[in-house]
Amino acid sequence: MSEFMIHRKILRQCGGDLEHAVKSRTTEQSSAEDIINILEEVTTRPGQIIVSNVAPVGLALEIFQTEQLNEAEISLHLTGSQENELSALLYDHREAVASDKEPLREIIVHEVDIILNIERPYPPLLRRPAYPASPKSREALEIHIEELLDLGVIRKVGHNEEVEITTPVIAAWHNGKSRMVGDFRALKTYTVPDRYPIPKIQISLTQISQAVYITTMDALKGFHQNVVTPRARKYMRIIVNGGVYEYLRMPFGIKNALSHFQRMRNEISPEEF
Repeated sequence: MSEFMIHRKILRQCGGDLEHAVKSRTTEQSSAEDIINILEEVTTRPGQIIVSNVAPVGLALEIFQTEQLNEAEISLHLTGSQENELSALLYDHREAVASDKEPLREIIVHEVDIILNIERPYPPLLRRPAYPASPKSREALEIHIEELLDLGVIRKVGHNEEVEITTPVIAAWHNGKSRMVGDFRALKTYTVPDRYPIPKIQISLTQISQAVYITTMDALKGFHQNVVTPRARKYMRIIVNGGVYEYLRMPFGIKNALSHFQRMRNEISPEEF
């Protein structure tokens, strides 16, 4: 279903005062999600805004299925009722579901901070130039930078912004594929360690040794799900030949990264599993 058709469907089923409320607060550029947010403000039935004539679920849920679950692979072994229950569960937790508008959601239960064990002026070791790179590696780094910009993981630092700490990056190659790696060794040297307890693998395996069913979950770009505090972002700036970029989400390779990820996981689900 196109964005235009979704808008028409919403407005057609609103009617009366609700239709006026939507039209008065939206433009042609407004998305279906924007309209749903407005409806949730002006109606007393959040989550079940307008009952659709073509599905036994609320229009908001129907649009969520169309826009954000259209590429999801749902088992063919589920009954229609089970599929609706699954869709409703995902809708209740839609903040965690990626979309074209927000390809990488943010988990704000824990923010990543960095505390340095030195004061200004910072040593030259923390202000590194970009590493030399071959044309092939430079092209690969440009692609990685563009991807992280699109995901909202990094932002480009402006010309008038003060830059005190920069970390060079390289393109690491394996089986013909590259990944961008930051050389955070200098930053690690001056970062105060976080002694947060990390579960031991052997203990975790012992706890599930008698389990009948074991479910595994893999967080998409897990480290990048962690938001960096505004104060610490200036410490997580990388430098390439194309400029300086600042991490808004936790990068791979910094000190205490595992501690931050474990804190986030524990905040989401305190129970051990």
